[in-house]
Amino acid sequence: MNNQEIIVGLDIGTTKVCAVVAKVDEQSNLNILGVGYSHSEGLTRGVVTNIEKTVRSINNAIEEAEVRSGIKIRSVVVGIAGEHIQSFQSRGVVAISNPEKDIKKEDVDRLIEDTKKVALPMDRKIIHVIPQEFIVDGQDGIKDPIGMSGVRLEAHVHIITGLVSAAENIYKCVERAGLEVCDMVLEPLASSYAVLNEEEKEVGVALLDIGGGTTDLAVFEDSVIRHTAVIPFAGNQVTNDLRKVLGILTEQAEKLKKQYGFAYMPCVTDDSPIILPGIGGRPPIEVDKRLVAQIIQPRMEEILEVALMEIKRSGSSKHLSAGAVLTGGGSLIKGTKELAQEVLGMPVKIGFPTGFTAGLVREVESPIYSTSVGLVLYALQNRDRIYDNTNGSKKPSLKKIYHVMREWFKNM
Repeated sequence: MNNQEIIVGLDIGTTKVCAVVAKVDEQSNLNILGVGYSHSEGLTRGVVTNIEKTVRSINNAIEEAEVRSGIKIRSVVVGIAGEHIQSFQSRGVVAISNPEKDIKKEDVDRLIEDTKKVALPMDRKIIHVIPQEFIVDGQDGIKDPIGMSGVRLEAHVHIITGLVSAAENIYKCVERAGLEVCDMVLEPLASSYAVLNEEEKEVGVALLDIGGGTTDLAVFEDSVIRHTAVIPFAGNQVTNDLRKVLGILTEQAEKLKKQYGFAYMPCVTDDSPIILPGIGGRPPIEVDKRLVAQIIQPRMEEILEVALMEIKRSGSSKHLSAGAVLTGGGSLIKGTKELAQEVLGMPVKIGFPTGFTAGLVREVESPIYSTSVGLVLYALQNRDRIYDNTNGSKKPSLKKIYHVMREWFKNM
């Protein structure tokens, strides 16, 4: 297998590290060759807090993916999240100076660079610049201006920034695991590639990725991402609530949440007691299912209420005809969909990753793999930027990315 045909998505989360290995065929279809999964240690709310533990978790996931795919992994597209992520709207303008007055890709690139000329604190850098719309000679609502005629080109853009130190620590962990970073992608943006279709993005949809340490939000309208946010609590807080209230071990609380937990009280129909082993030789504990739901529901309501505030802040809350799509491991708690419909006041569905055609399809058809699959799909759709086409083969532009990221860190 030619390693240049391989794309690897690496999701470094608070509770898990997932690696998805995919091969791209001549028709740009994806074949899932391998999946690696490891329990994550060393991250808190999406941010690296222990380099060595994170590297160990990455190595475990990568090794499993290599064994299952038969591929030696050299480079990855990695996700970034955490409460340090911030976003805002900006705009830029450039003149079209070529004699034909035709707008070319180089003009759009100059315009995007112009939108980056915003005042940022020294510890923050731009991760993504996402065009909202282009304006040619005063005519707005243009999605792709290349090929049009004009003398003045403007753009409204959505800029996503993060802490340089957070990006640097992710980069260090991947590098110490013996890998190179092809690109670094905001995780909710990556997840949207895996679980949302173009129709949903066009009519308006909110994507809510409920992970272990953070809940990631992305709002789409008119096929464009309008708002992003990272909420600094998620599934781990639910587990911690169960642990504290019931006086049980974290491992027991996590198992209780996954097997017997409900996020919505009306969904509890069988109220038979749950028997948990006692700690330190103590007698077993009997737990009522309704009590478990009473502990879980307030925390899940809090997550959804903060998400609703962010959706309203985006200005698109009244234009989300497709409602909300929930994904991530936290969406698998029974009753989460029903609770979300009540709190958000809109249609809700659980999003499962799609976009692949063959291979280990069943292994990745779970919301827990939405980000890692999305990273692969993001790389596939943006490969002209991520990869250089040289002699007909795809080669990662790692040298360029390496220098760009080093400039980030050097300027700190």
